[in-house]
Amino acid sequence: MGQELKLLLSACLVITSAVAGAEYVRPPPRRTLDFPWSPRRPSSPQQVHVSLAGKKHMRISWVTDDKSAPSHVTYGKSPGRHDFAVEGLSTSYSYLLYKSGKIHHVVIGPLEYDMVYFYKCGGEDPEFQLKTPPAELPVTFSIAGDLGQTGWTKSTLDHINKCDYDVHLLPGDLAYADYMQHWWDTFGNLVQPLASARPWMVTEGNHEQEFIPLVMDGFVSYNARWKMPYKESGSSSNLYYSFEVAGVHVVMLGSYTDFDMYSNQYRWLMKDLSKVNRQKTPWLVASFHVPWYNSNFAHQREGEEMMATLEPLLYAAGVDIVLAGHVHAYERAKRVYNGKLDPCGPVHITIGDGGNREGLAHRYHDPQPEWSAFREASFGHGELEFVNSSHAFWSWHRNDDDEPMRSDHAWISSLGSSGCLAGKRRELWKVLVAPRST
Repeated sequence: MGQELKLLLSACLVITSAVAGAEYVRPPPRRTLDFPWSPRRPSSPQQVHVSLAGKKHMRISWVTDDKSAPSHVTYGKSPGRHDFAVEGLSTSYSYLLYKSGKIHHVVIGPLEYDMVYFYKCGGEDPEFQLKTPPAELPVTFSIAGDLGQTGWTKSTLDHINKCDYDVHLLPGDLAYADYMQHWWDTFGNLVQPLASARPWMVTEGNHEQEFIPLVMDGFVSYNARWKMPYKESGSSSNLYYSFEVAGVHVVMLGSYTDFDMYSNQYRWLMKDLSKVNRQKTPWLVASFHVPWYNSNFAHQREGEEMMATLEPLLYAAGVDIVLAGHVHAYERAKRVYNGKLDPCGPVHITIGDGGNREGLAHRYHDPQPEWSAFREASFGHGELEFVNSSHAFWSWHRNDDDEPMRSDHAWISSLGSSGCLAGKRRELWKVLVAPRST
């Protein structure tokens, strides 16, 4: 029965992909990593990952097989000495014949900036350690979307592990479970060494949907396992939210939930962007799954509807950088708006090359568009260092090279320091009032 269901769901995915992009033929799936079973106590923490949860707070999430295991975290600044203890919440879910373990979420804090903390989940070994981001610039993000859990994924994670970063951004398509729920468990354990030590901030992709009409709602597993600070940022959905690190404000948007001008996401985004003080927060970043600027044959024009609605809003707010995934390749654009080069538009970067089982998207349209600065179909990850209030350094690192080698790089200037924002404030106002006046 399980194999039949798997074949049926795989066929649905192939048909969906064919309809979405007739010119793009997806390569056959690659083999997922083997995860041999190892004995452990039912109360032992698994799939540990941390995320930001409002100012000076972090959320620690993990899973236990024991449904009676407590949802509490002890932590402190020294190994073996935990001066603080916090109780949290737990949840679980069922998906067809699958029943999850107990999923724990505990928010700890207030925490000091740029500090290493040692912690235990539910009073059980092992002891983990995490590092909080700095209070001020500089701050560094690692970025890799469409991870999955293949040998390529492991190579990407090994490269990121050598990177000196403060926060990891994942613009959608995490586990590639594709309805097979145990793959969510293996993915959680695969990324645990990194995700338990630095905050991982994620947004959903198409492989997180797992929607079965009349049977299962979408995003059930994703929402249960990867709880992001949506409430802390005033959002009503785990599918879109924002957070701040040092002098960087990041909006994580949902490509697969409503985004029209009358949607909750649009209204929330208006309010969120209008609150950003660029004197105190000089950098503004947006991330979502489906790219708006894409010269690859894969997933052409899939982001057009979202782009038509939200691009004017992001442009008016002076978003500096847009990070997306979905296309299994790397591409960096120049500053662009409405399909044309624009010195006040954001830099768009597609970074969906984390290592998924579907392989790379090798075919690009020729000639290369004027707005496209660099493109390559190779697995890798990105690093984005916000050096100060006016300059950031972006670099892309190919998995086939040693981590210190930069396969592509560029300096990016903040729009807040360029004079672009003076006129944009009036434009932003027009965008904000337009939905209310119709």
